[in-house]
Amino acid sequence: MNKILEAMQANRSQIEEWFEHMHRNPELSMQEEKTAEYIAGLVRGWGYDVATGVGKYGVVASLTVGDGNKAIGLRADFDALPIQEDNDLPYKSTVPGVAHLCGHDGHTAMLLAAGEYLARTKNFNGTVRLIFQPAEETMEGGPAMIQDGLFERFPVDAVYGLHNMPGLELGKLYFTDGPVMAAVDNWEIELIGKGSHGAMPELGIDPIVAGSSLVMALQSIVARNVAPASSAVVTVGAFQAGEAPNVVANSAVLRLSIRTTTDADRKMVLERVRTLTKGIAEAYGCKYEIREGVPGAVLVNDQERTLEAYEIAKAAFGEENAVYPGPTYLGSEDFAFMLQQRPGTYCFLGNGDTPMVHHPRHVFNKDILPVGAAYWVALTESLLK
Repeated sequence: MNKILEAMQANRSQIEEWFEHMHRNPELSMQEEKTAEYIAGLVRGWGYDVATGVGKYGVVASLTVGDGNKAIGLRADFDALPIQEDNDLPYKSTVPGVAHLCGHDGHTAMLLAAGEYLARTKNFNGTVRLIFQPAEETMEGGPAMIQDGLFERFPVDAVYGLHNMPGLELGKLYFTDGPVMAAVDNWEIELIGKGSHGAMPELGIDPIVAGSSLVMALQSIVARNVAPASSAVVTVGAFQAGEAPNVVANSAVLRLSIRTTTDADRKMVLERVRTLTKGIAEAYGCKYEIREGVPGAVLVNDQERTLEAYEIAKAAFGEENAVYPGPTYLGSEDFAFMLQQRPGTYCFLGNGDTPMVHHPRHVFNKDILPVGAAYWVALTESLLK
């Protein structure tokens, strides 16, 4: 075990305390006021130059040591999900219907641990910036911080991210260059019909029938328009309409998660969604409205930075604990927007055999807290020699 990991293991109770506090007190995307205050208070106490309110609730903590002119950014997210936790944990969420079921509390705890260690040991030459980002789940936080001048106000030569991943071997770090995660476009489609008595459908226009047809038609987009060698998915995650069995609803709302892995496929799939919606709405006599969310982006890791981070992890943790190339996913991540602005890489840290992220019983394995923290320190000390 290397000295950095030993130090993190020795400080594990403190890291777990930060983690459990955030897990008990989750806040939804763009509502993370208290979590941001908690983070800022800690890093300010360690001597960092702290900026708050970056992109509403983002926190950037900067520390310069020596005379090096190089700067790197280490990013962690800290928003929770609108899901009821189904775990019997002593630190279970205290907020009904809201929980850290993606591990963002763990990500932040790891970066806090690294930040405390770096401030205490100062074994680097240059500037490290700890980027604590809100609203990853809604794809708002990264763009909001960038629009608020993140990289102009806090310049970095490269930026790095990390995510726990169930199904990957516990404690191992996985690195892949190129496209690693999909672009996501979260759209809402409303079909407006005409309400009526359920016994007199001829007097109304039924948006549920139109919506049902649209759900099935949307499933043909990937099957018949995306090349089999490519990856994409169109999911209708919510279909909401009506209240009573004897009433023809006036409108129906479909909520879509559209994921693509190339710019060309993204443009084509989104255009097919628009075309099918228009055609089916008109065929059934409905009006329609498409409400498009934050435009998606494919997460693309820089090859040089990825290989460099892999070599650092391999040296720090042993060849058996660093994997290249690692897996790719159709999941999405708004760190993609930061990688459009600066080179860098985003790796996965194995969470072992646990339910997948976003599952009501997902549990962030606390055994990986010291590993993630030690990786951030090793990366900083190696890149800022």
